[in-house]
Order: sequence, then structure tokens, then C-alpha cells
Amino acid sequence: MTSVVRLIRSDSLADTPYAYAATAPADARLIFLAGACPLEDDGSTAAPGDYAAQAARCVETLQGALAASGASLTDVISTRVLVASTRQADLVTAWNVVEAAFGSHDVPSTLLGVTVLGYDDQLVEIEAIAAVQGDRR
Repeated sequence: MTSVVRLIRSDSLADTPYAYAATAPADARLIFLAGACPLEDDGSTAAPGDYAAQAARCVETLQGALAASGASLTDVISTRVLVASTRQADLVTAWNVVEAAFGSHDVPSTLLGVTVLGYDDQLVEIEAIAAVQGDRR
């Protein structure tokens, strides 16, 4: 099914690797996803110390939560990527994984460095909002 999300770009703003805004029709069902964490099935944190691997696991977790909601990555309307680091290079490492996963569906996103996240050894978390037409679940 085709996504109802419309990405908005502007030639009058700086060129960025993401859309500046996104919309969905008024009758779309919004899906608010909890932060996708890099957790293994047993609840342990995946890949301690590895920003890229944790970002990849977060994307997998996000995809699972979306699927359970009747949605996919192309239905995401915005993201917030949290990275536990003060180093810009670590943020970029995590961002590159997320950007690759979304491909051409480059939704409006915020990338933040934070001091700590909720699980032991956790370095990355991805929050998202999605929009789908009707009840696809």
C-alpha cells in the first residue's frame, strides 16, 4: 500500500539529508512509537560500545513495532534519534545507519546527543511517529 506521508522540501533552505517537514491527511491514523532500543530478545543490550550496531538493532526494533501497528518505515512521518555521546562523530555514526535504513524516505528527523539512556550499555534510541490510511492493522 502507498504511504500517505508527504515529505516537504524547500529550495530556499539549506540542503539537508532529510525533508524539512512532512504531512499526512486529516483522516490518517497516527502511530506514536516508544523509543526503539537496541535490546536483544532476552532483554540484554545489543553490541555494547558499538554505535553503528546499536543503531541497526534500533532500526530492527522500530520495524517490528511498526509491523505490529500495520505500518512500515515508509509510513514514518518523523524521527528523533538519541545518541549517548558528546562526540559529534558518534552521532554521525548512528545517523548514517538510520539514514541508510530509511533510504529515499528521508523523513524530518532530529539527532540529539544525550548524557545517558535508560538501559545498561545503551548508546542509541530512535523515537518515531507514523501515519497510515484507515485501519491497516
